[in-house]
Formats: sequence, C-alpha cells, structure tokens
Amino acid sequence: MATNKYQELINFSDADLATELQVTEREYKRMQFDQALKGLESPIKLREVRRDIARIKTEIRRRELSGMSEAALASRNKIVNRRRKS
Repeated sequence: MATNKYQELINFSDADLATELQVTEREYKRMQFDQALKGLESPIKLREVRRDIARIKTEIRRRELSGMSEAALASRNKIVNRRRKS
C-alpha cells in the first residue's frame, strides 16, 4: 500500500527530489537538536521525518536503477549474488 507521501514523490523531478532530501534532512537534524535540548511535543514526528527521508532515498535509488543499462544491471547482480554467498 503506497502512502500519500510516496505518491507525491513519484511526481517529483530528480532535482526536486534532491532538494526535498536536503530540506527534510535539515529539518530532521533541527528536530533532533530541539529534542535533546527541550524535548518535542510529539517525539513520534522524529520517526515520521526519518521515514520520509528513507522514502525519498528509496525513490532516488529506484530511478537510478531504472536508468541503468542492461550490462550495468547484470554486473550489479553479479556483485549482489557474490555478497549473498559470503
């Protein structure tokens, strides 16, 4: 089940995703600082922002993989399979 945030991210351009990632990471660091000093009204918001960062990074990586050539994907799969055996 896709969340509303993920549905929004699909429509963003690559530049917008990078900007959104920077803004969200900055917001997360500020929230961590505020939490350490005076506490937040709802610490659950930290978790939500952290998950938003993960969603953005996942979408960036998905686009990166979809843009790879077949040879690059095959090479990547070899590396992944080799790591699994270890």
